Amino acid sequence: MSYVVLYLLIILAFFISGLFIWGAWQLGRAQNRTRVLENFKKNPFTLTRHAGNPLMHPGKYEFEQQAVMNAAAAHDGERTHLFYRAIGSDGVSRIGYASSKDGIQLEERLPYPVFALEGSDPHLDALRRAHAEKNYPGLVASGGSWGGTEDPRAMIMDDHLYLSFSAFENWNSVRIGVTSLAVADLKQKRWNWSPLAFLSPQNQVNKNWVLFPEKINGKFALLHSVSPTVEIAYRDDLNAIGSTESYIESPQGPRTRGRSGHWDNWIRGVGPAPMKTEKGWLVLYHATDREKYSHEYQLGAMLLDVDDPTKVLARSPAPILSPAAVYETSGLKPGVVYSCGATIQDDNLTVYYGAADNYVCAARTSLSGFLKKLLGHDPNPFSPFSTPLSL
Repeated sequence: MSYVVLYLLIILAFFISGLFIWGAWQLGRAQNRTRVLENFKKNPFTLTRHAGNPLMHPGKYEFEQQAVMNAAAAHDGERTHLFYRAIGSDGVSRIGYASSKDGIQLEERLPYPVFALEGSDPHLDALRRAHAEKNYPGLVASGGSWGGTEDPRAMIMDDHLYLSFSAFENWNSVRIGVTSLAVADLKQKRWNWSPLAFLSPQNQVNKNWVLFPEKINGKFALLHSVSPTVEIAYRDDLNAIGSTESYIESPQGPRTRGRSGHWDNWIRGVGPAPMKTEKGWLVLYHATDREKYSHEYQLGAMLLDVDDPTKVLARSPAPILSPAAVYETSGLKPGVVYSCGATIQDDNLTVYYGAADNYVCAARTSLSGFLKKLLGHDPNPFSPFSTPLSL
């Protein structure tokens, strides 16, 4: 057999293999779309993606060259302010800023981060030096960064914007930090953040904690767990935590419980800060169906009682958002939709979410219709798994 024929056969083999891989990929996408359509028929209050998604792509500036995702959102009565997680070319997560009049069309996106841990965290500085020396080749947090300010949440209360986030120090220490900014400074883009306070102790792993947008019984209220029960911690002064006020302990931990036989049988944690509605506190949360789609993050909803937010009034019987669009099924982490921000304006519920740990996207629905359908479902309780989970 001549070398020419052999080369042609090799090329043909690669072509056939490529067709097979492409066909398998297309089949998976088709099955995913079919599943989402079936979920929509069973669960008609599924969120509708914005036709212009993604709202944000990784940018040309160094601090956001690798990825943008997981935007916190707050509305000041005039504009929606988005604080998004940006991963730079150095592998560090920082917080970028964009804003919108209608909540969708971004008229403003700053070319620099508005908040970062540099200069305020000596442990992060040590990690940065080690990273520069390439002594930590395997130290990579979720989303592709190795340290910094991850997954922000934002809410406005008493003329101040509060920004909470996960501070990734190492795999054994992920702390919840919080800072604040006067709304007047926010509107003028004066980033006069208050001194950083940590709500959780060092050398623990805590993520997905959110502040309620108003005080409850005169105290700051922090939702730190939704499984198997709703857990809320109350503090008089966030800046005093760790000194005169104790750190908040969250014994439930992430990804430990869910509803057996349901789509959310593996709970990942809370999404955006709770939103107050006439029917109760609307809380969105992340979960995985480890029996069917163990690699995916999906988004669900629950409604908490206004007067007693530890009481669950309803839970969504199916995901309100599942990864299906091409920008959700390909990227740094395919199969992930992860929300850290949502707003309510008029009758619009707008949810901002990270897609595949690579983009910032948005989805909307009618709030009144959403709540009506959500309240029609029994809040089946979460329960411990019968077998331990492995990460």
